[in-house]
Amino acid sequence: MTPTRWQGSVASAAMSASLALACGPALAQSNDAQAALAARLDQLADELATVKAELARLQQQQAANATNAPTAAPAAVAAGPAVAAQGAGLLAELVTVLTSYGELSYNRPTRGAKNAVADVRRFVLGYQHRFDDKTKVVTELEVEHAASSSSDPGEVEVEQAYLERQLSSNVAARAGLFLMPFGLLNENHEPTAFYGVERNFVETAIIPSTWREGGLQFVVGFDNGLTAQAGVTTGFDLGKWDATSNEGAESPLGSIHQEMALAKARDLSVFGALNWRGIPGLLLGGSIFTGGATHGQTVASSRVTLWDLHARYTPGKWDFSSVYGRGTISNTAAFNAPLIGSLTLIPKSFDGWYGQAAYHLWSSGDYALSPFARWEQFNTARSYANLGAGLTPPGARTERVITVGANFNIGSSIVVKADYQRFRENRDNNRFDLGLGWSF
Repeated sequence: MTPTRWQGSVASAAMSASLALACGPALAQSNDAQAALAARLDQLADELATVKAELARLQQQQAANATNAPTAAPAAVAAGPAVAAQGAGLLAELVTVLTSYGELSYNRPTRGAKNAVADVRRFVLGYQHRFDDKTKVVTELEVEHAASSSSDPGEVEVEQAYLERQLSSNVAARAGLFLMPFGLLNENHEPTAFYGVERNFVETAIIPSTWREGGLQFVVGFDNGLTAQAGVTTGFDLGKWDATSNEGAESPLGSIHQEMALAKARDLSVFGALNWRGIPGLLLGGSIFTGGATHGQTVASSRVTLWDLHARYTPGKWDFSSVYGRGTISNTAAFNAPLIGSLTLIPKSFDGWYGQAAYHLWSSGDYALSPFARWEQFNTARSYANLGAGLTPPGARTERVITVGANFNIGSSIVVKADYQRFRENRDNNRFDLGLGWSF
């Protein structure tokens, strides 16, 4: 559990303890029982103070906005054995914790003000319930675009729903629907966790954040700062490709993501991820995913493979980050042959990368201002499989986007954002963005 959710958990624990003390006279059978309860409350307060102090130190050390990782295991490992032990003791006292995040945005194209849009982009409610000191359930329910019906643009979806069991001090197992450990954004996608009003293109068009799959995974933490994750999951369904729409050109994998909604599961997938935090303020990592995408529905078979490398370094007031992602879909010629002449054929490869720098320019009390700049380039159809002379389409042009703006934080749970995005290829997409977000 990351600092933001630990702080939420601390508040919940304090409230639970206060209620327990208030109800003491009704529940206690003797003065001795009341005295014991009071002593336990004092002990809990000491433990909470210790954990809060350590969390504050970690936040300052990372010099970044608090992020809401969906699980406690990697964060506890990253914080070190001492913090993991403190966290385990605290979590053992908690039963149910409410979580939430939300994003509101305003996008105004510079070449078409008539197309300006205001949106409740996302609203998420979740809870974590601890059955005992080793077992918990994590869930999140998301509403996109405020309203969802047959005539509205919104969606209602389960973003996470998994059980986690701590098998030992440094090994945990998860089963259910969980976020995939790719890039810097997918597991940490709350608005307080990233710069800019919109999520970057590399981690939406190439890595389809928020990307989740159903399955089983293991998380292993080591004392040297290394966290390893691996598992078996559901995968993509190439049968969902719509050659008559532009959806596949916007995000190849996003268009065939199943989201575990009656997901075809004849062909399972495997993944692995490594993240190293052995030096304070530094994160280095990489991930890989591969799996069948046809599920026996066609004579031809195809495999989707995606991998990424990512890094983040936060020396002092600076915050540097970078992600490179690349995906391939095999045997696409067999699927594209009957689609020749359609709007969007299936690409053979797609990739992208970005570099970003932010600076914590000013802070006063709970307020903090962090300007940033991001350069990214991505191509959702880098190449196509050979269909024969005159039939194979050329690869798409690589889009290049520069984003400059600032995050204004109010505490660690509220952020106001503003930025300007300039596109090199499709300049009609140039726009100003405003955003408001929260997370707890």
